[in-house]
Formats: sequence, C-alpha cells, structure tokens
Amino acid sequence: MLSTVRKCGRILDLFGKDHPELGVTEVAKALRIPKTTAQQMLATLSSIGLLRRTTDRRYRLGWKVLALSDSLLKSTEVRVEARQVMSQLVARYGETVHLAVLDNDDVVYVDRVQGTHSVQVALTWVGARLPGHCSAVGKVLLASREPSEVAQIVERQGLTVYTPRTISTLAALERQLVDASRDGFAYDEEESVPDLCCVAAPIRDFRGDVIAALSMSLPTFRFDRGRDQYRDAVVRAAGEISDRLGYMSRRPRLVVSRARA
Repeated sequence: MLSTVRKCGRILDLFGKDHPELGVTEVAKALRIPKTTAQQMLATLSSIGLLRRTTDRRYRLGWKVLALSDSLLKSTEVRVEARQVMSQLVARYGETVHLAVLDNDDVVYVDRVQGTHSVQVALTWVGARLPGHCSAVGKVLLASREPSEVAQIVERQGLTVYTPRTISTLAALERQLVDASRDGFAYDEEESVPDLCCVAAPIRDFRGDVIAALSMSLPTFRFDRGRDQYRDAVVRAAGEISDRLGYMSRRPRLVVSRARA
C-alpha cells in the first residue's frame, strides 16, 4: 500500500508547467514501471479527481488539485496572518511582496501581493518552487537550518547559476547564511533575475522556529536608493506577523548595511 501511494505521488510530480499533459507510455517510461501499472494508477487518480482524462486518452491534473490547493492556502495560519501585513507593505511602497516556506529542498512561494508599479516578477507565482541559494527568502530559510543540512541540500540540488551574481559555491553560501542568521535579514542582489533585488526577513512561530520568510522585490535602481528603508520595513513586517503567530519577539538589531559586493 505504501509503495502504491509513493508511486501515485511520483506520478503527480510529473505534471507541471512544462509537462501539463502526459500519456500512459510517458508515465511508464519516466517511472520505469510497466504500462499496465501506469494505466491502473492513472485511472485511479482520475477516478478520485486528482487527474482528468482528455479526449485523446491522455491525462492532466484534475480540478480537485485546485480545490485542495485553495483549502490548503486558506487554512495555512501563517498565510492568513501575513496577508493583511503584506497588503499594507504594498500599499505603502508599491513593491511586490512575497511569502515563502521551505519544503524539503525547495523554496515554495505560498502567497504574493503584486506591487502597483509596472515591474512583474515572473519566477515567483504562488506555488512556484525555486532553489534557496539564489533568493533572499531562500537564504533566510536556509539560515535557520543546520550547516550540515544545508550542505546536503546543495549536494542534492547543486547551485544553479541564474545570473553572473548568483552564488556558485557552498563556502560563499555559508558566509551569507551566517550573516542572515546574525542580522535577521538577507538580500538577493540580482542573483535570480537581472536588475531585480529583494530583501527578506524570517517569520517565527510561537516556539521561535523560523517557519516562513517575507520579502519585497524591486528594481535595482530603486533598491539602491532606499535599501535601508526597505530592509527596515520588511524586518518590522515579518516581526509583526511573528507576533500574530504568538512569538514573543525581541526584534532583531538592525546593523549598518554592508557595501554591495
């Protein structure tokens, strides 16, 4: 039974933006299982609504996935508590604000409030998954983990280079994680998208554990003009969300900003 559940999970993982539709043969080949087994599992997932069968006998994600996703987002406490604070940040600064968590090895964006400026952040839609080394939220979240765990994540994932400024060595990542842990915030300075910067701060639960990260994304030219202001705003907002979750915060000391490398 457990093996079957795992295989069903692996089948669902095959579907995504780049592969929205799959057939029996493709699934069997990807999972290295017999076609009859793939057919049975696809039919079962279709019968419970997690997949839907197309007119040409292929499969797509079912509408029940959307319903479950909506239920998850609406019942996730940190997202509920963060929404108002995120909207207030956008209303004041006009920049896009994100809420993210660490799921296994990936950063997952669980909410986003679009800024009022014309800049669009294409990589970070709700549900998007990205590695942690190239984003401010990722650094904040990884900084809460043991160095040995971070090393294992890097070993499994590697350090994909997205721009000339992306961190590309474990040693460089570890230095920035030490800074993030000490300072209570982290930056992404054109490390995932050219001409785009972010600042993020941790959100803690009532135990003091880092459970999410809040960030603001904005063009480099605006970030450079008001780095400290944006940083302070994000740190305060993350602290307010943490307070709403029951964390008896001692707000982190804001250090003098380091010179841009």
